[in-house]
Amino acid sequence: MHHVDDPADPLLADFAALNDPEQRRRIERRGGYFVVEGIVAIERLLALPAWPVRGLALLPRVAERLERLLSGRDIPVAVASEEVLRHVVGFDIHRGALASVDRRAPIALADLVEADQPQLLIAAEGLNDHENLGALYRSAAAFGCAGVVLGPTCADPFYRRSVRVSQGNVLAVPTSTMASVDDLHDAGVATVALVPSAPDRLVDLDRTALGPGPVAVLVGAEGPGLDARSIAVATHRASIPMADDVDSLNVATAAAIALFHLQQVTRQAGGR
Repeated sequence: MHHVDDPADPLLADFAALNDPEQRRRIERRGGYFVVEGIVAIERLLALPAWPVRGLALLPRVAERLERLLSGRDIPVAVASEEVLRHVVGFDIHRGALASVDRRAPIALADLVEADQPQLLIAAEGLNDHENLGALYRSAAAFGCAGVVLGPTCADPFYRRSVRVSQGNVLAVPTSTMASVDDLHDAGVATVALVPSAPDRLVDLDRTALGPGPVAVLVGAEGPGLDARSIAVATHRASIPMADDVDSLNVATAAAIALFHLQQVTRQAGGR
């Protein structure tokens, strides 16, 4: 661990201007890394050796807490005061824990999907809110999803806010990509589009209806929802019954409800 008093110290360079989202996206994409914020998320990160950690910036009290996890690891750690970190990142860093991590390419859909297994997946298109995306990964981990599949217009799941809201589960749940829902179908995945106006209820879907293989819950962005074509080609369209005066649920909440139900269904076939 290196005690740092100068905000310009090279050990802190990866964390500069975290309060400027546009600048950070350019910096991180160009550098091939992303930033993890928060003690819980970093503890999750350190428990997953597949992610190469470039460095950490910690308040002294956080460095003490993480000392055991960092013992024997070849990771540069900058220990600095709140004042120094605030100068570097551009805001009060109350959580006192930052890590920079090398990016990895998404896993290919063909490598994620096991066509003869009752896997549970979640697929999103147009989801551009980082907090909703992070909550989606947290639910995916909670309900045993084999992975999250993102459409081309989704936000970056490894943006700092997404990783924090997911409690580090963005790092634990495999990420794949799709050009469209057709890619899922080509891989042998049955899809369930969540549509508030669908006449069929989510709770009525059982293993007989879904088939023996992988199942993906399809969700769209807040407001516009799923693309009309995606709804049309989905294997199933299902709604979550709600009070008459409620239009819809938050996308992350709706996905969690769907995953809870479908988890029970996939377990009927011994799935995960």
